[in-house]
Amino acid sequence: MGRFLNSEKIRQAEFKASSPYFSSAARYDGVYRNKSRPFCLPAEEAEQNLFPETRKPALDHFAAHEIKWHDGQNGKPSNHLCDSQVCCVNFLFPFADKPDLLAEILRPIFPELDRMLPVENGQYVSFEWIGKHNYLGERISRNGKRTRGANFTSTDSIVMFERKDRKRQVVLIEWKYTESYGSTSLKTAKSGTDRTEIYNHLFERDDCPVNKDLLPSFDALFYEPFYQFMRQQLLAHEMEKAHELDAEVVSLLHIAPSHNEDFRKVTSPKLRLLGESATDVWKKLVKTENRFISISTEQLFGKLFVEHFPEIKAWAEYIHARYTWVHE
Repeated sequence: MGRFLNSEKIRQAEFKASSPYFSSAARYDGVYRNKSRPFCLPAEEAEQNLFPETRKPALDHFAAHEIKWHDGQNGKPSNHLCDSQVCCVNFLFPFADKPDLLAEILRPIFPELDRMLPVENGQYVSFEWIGKHNYLGERISRNGKRTRGANFTSTDSIVMFERKDRKRQVVLIEWKYTESYGSTSLKTAKSGTDRTEIYNHLFERDDCPVNKDLLPSFDALFYEPFYQFMRQQLLAHEMEKAHELDAEVVSLLHIAPSHNEDFRKVTSPKLRLLGESATDVWKKLVKTENRFISISTEQLFGKLFVEHFPEIKAWAEYIHARYTWVHE
């Protein structure tokens, strides 16, 4: 268990016990993976894991687009208070109908941003994006449907904007919270499938977004988080080639707490000479510099001047109370 995860379990358990955002029924320990845990909600109260003001709209959005909640049951999110998907929704969903505020948040990263554009059903933020087509050639279930949030390469969120040069840019967002990974190769699935065979046709192409001159071997990418980085970068690249959503540029934005030092570990043994952190290594491996950007959650949200935007005061108070490390 990572140190940051351990500290967040304690912090979230205290938050649940003392904050006004939960009902009395939600303050009991919840069962997660067959064990009662203080940092989890009772399963029947799992919707209280979401920011109260956007709770119903978020649940409705996930239901309307058949998006799977990770570890969720009965259309509700995970009952684990340290869940990364829940964290992402709590931070980003409140801006789904606030394009001007969303632009203020993103413009320091993307100075060319002119105005936000709606992504899906009039909303400016959506979640668990898998692309309009099965670009990566991943196996589809017998019913012929692909599921957002399960069994397919996806990014936690997606936004889109028009640039000052009038080009349209899509940003796929990968959100991390308490994750940390070990040095276990994922090359071979539990089923015995060699995962390199699934993605090799994209890796071998001349326009592959990964710099193969720097990469020791294809197998070196099959360690988390590099395995995820690779699939998401391939997705972004194929979306750009297909001009999905009429975009001319599709980039990948990685957001994670700087307080989570456990995530920085370079898990792939053959990649350790390329950088001191996983994101540093991946930046070097992506051919086009502006197609992968990494920023800390603290840097992105920690200096948001709420006094200038009274409409998000309640959200800011919730974030400050629940994820205190954002401003530490």
